[in-house]
Amino acid sequence: MATPTPEAPHITVRGEARVEAEPETARIGVTLTARGTDRRATLDDLTRRNDAALALIQQYDEAVESLETGAFSLTPELTRRNRGERVHAYHGTVHLAATLHDFTALGELTTRLADLDLTRVDGPWWALRPTSPAYARARREAVEDAVQRARTYARALGTDLDALLELNDTAADMPVPFGGAAPRMAFAAEAAEAAPPLALEPQRQTVVAHIDARFTLHPPTL
Repeated sequence: MATPTPEAPHITVRGEARVEAEPETARIGVTLTARGTDRRATLDDLTRRNDAALALIQQYDEAVESLETGAFSLTPELTRRNRGERVHAYHGTVHLAATLHDFTALGELTTRLADLDLTRVDGPWWALRPTSPAYARARREAVEDAVQRARTYARALGTDLDALLELNDTAADMPVPFGGAAPRMAFAAEAAEAAPPLALEPQRQTVVAHIDARFTLHPPTL
């Protein structure tokens, strides 16, 4: 690392940038539930609901970017009787996650899933893809901010920048929700009557970039 001298003074600044962008994907979580006194019947019921949910999501194949099955559980619920314990009921759950890039279909799919019996829907969670141009724009603007800051300080000393010595990406670019945390909505379907599509407004994302830059200055006259 170069050592600053009166003939080659250094200046270190931090550049920052915040870029707002429309989300590119939306993720929803689906929890399917079954409960009964017979283990096999409960498992069959859960399997049937899982198949129905998967078939419904696959109807929107062109809008769905990914579909994943998460945790599955079938748990006995015990109750105490006299001096022992007995299985009172079985409680089963399976979790699905779907990521969509077509937001036109999102509201309709969300309400249709919520109309399924004993089904919970959470989300949407809006996001940018890792390859989003918003990241490159934020990094570029952070560098421009660092150069402008350094030049402003240099001119305050009656001089200008000479050369770039070092440029450090101080933190990973982080997309943060515009205006607060991402909304979370949940539905538990009970009514048999079809619900109208849910109107969903995409939540803008903010990408934040930080860099540290070190420059040499032409020697100022103080």
